[in-house]
Amino acid sequence: MLTEIQLQKYADVLLWGLKTARTGKFKKNDLILIQYDPPALKLAEILYPKILDMGMYPVQRMGLTFGMEYNFYKKAGDKQLTFIVPGDKELYKKINGRIFLRAPESLTHLRDIDPQRIGKVLVSRKPLREIMDKNEQKGQYSWTLCTLPTAELAKQAKAGIDAYIDQIIKACYLDKDDPVSEWENIVRNAGKIKKWLNSLKVKYFHIESLNIDLKITPGEQRKWIGISGHNIPSFELFLSPDWRGTEGAYFANQPSFRSGNYVEGVRLVFEKGSVKEIDAQTGKEFTEKQIRMDKGASKVGEFSLTDKRFSRIDRFMADTLFDENFGGDNGNCHIAAGASYADTFSGDPSKMTNALKNKLGFNDSALHWDLVNTEKKTVTAMLKSGKKMIIYEDGMFKY
Repeated sequence: MLTEIQLQKYADVLLWGLKTARTGKFKKNDLILIQYDPPALKLAEILYPKILDMGMYPVQRMGLTFGMEYNFYKKAGDKQLTFIVPGDKELYKKINGRIFLRAPESLTHLRDIDPQRIGKVLVSRKPLREIMDKNEQKGQYSWTLCTLPTAELAKQAKAGIDAYIDQIIKACYLDKDDPVSEWENIVRNAGKIKKWLNSLKVKYFHIESLNIDLKITPGEQRKWIGISGHNIPSFELFLSPDWRGTEGAYFANQPSFRSGNYVEGVRLVFEKGSVKEIDAQTGKEFTEKQIRMDKGASKVGEFSLTDKRFSRIDRFMADTLFDENFGGDNGNCHIAAGASYADTFSGDPSKMTNALKNKLGFNDSALHWDLVNTEKKTVTAMLKSGKKMIIYEDGMFKY
């Protein structure tokens, strides 16, 4: 497992990420929620006094064991599935930061659960997410998350536990004397690329690879964001497109572990912005039910590209947090089926209303499922001037 020194560095990077991700400033007496899976207890214990030293109030919540989670989905009645614990809404209205420490002990324990039951729970908790989204838009809240190594993650990634741990250390720069300064350097370099991307007047992007032929329309009043502190690690730059302009075929060659299910080889065909064809080499029924979870689940909420010059991730990790930031030989792109991110709106996020979201084509859903492709690809920007420009090739932005 990670050493005491590495965990201390991890905690420092997470607190850096939490501060960096917030548009407003943290102050004394702010509330910071630490949510953690049981195996992540040690890191939670390290974060707790650091938050106290900052003059803020840490609030800790340990997640369900995988046995508890299985029994919840297996045995709960409809009212129990959608039950919101008294006090949760009040807590989420008041917290100013949230750190989520992921350390799953099982990735496939819900494989015999009806996906519709899982979807019902996600929909019921959407109002809690909306509370946090609104507070984030006002600069009153931010979040970050990370993954700690477990035997289950290593097993599903087909890696020895030592190799898995080494990849986490490398990906998060925990092998450096001052990992926070490494992240700050990445943020500066990525900022130059974002500035360039946001200067382009793009009608649509054309993504081409062995199994992808897809058109993504950025839409009006959009900006590229990313490497903001939200995820540790994070090397992706992304925007939430106008879902109405999505056309063509997308293929995820990276497998997904989602909601206790394993899915591989997802292929989606879009027409007039919505999924019209769904296929998967493994987990097709689960995929179909996820994409039909609600009205927005069949539409694109995110388009992302990772530059391999930033990412030190070079193997499958059975964890979307790492896999969506894969560097390797070709970098990666991913789309997310479902919810969009309001902070990719180029105007004042605090003025983003549901009516404006609908007008601009920002998607709304209880689902947000990142589907990753690591094939060699070319992304061409079709500019409003009529010119074409390759913006991404050989795993790198052509900046």
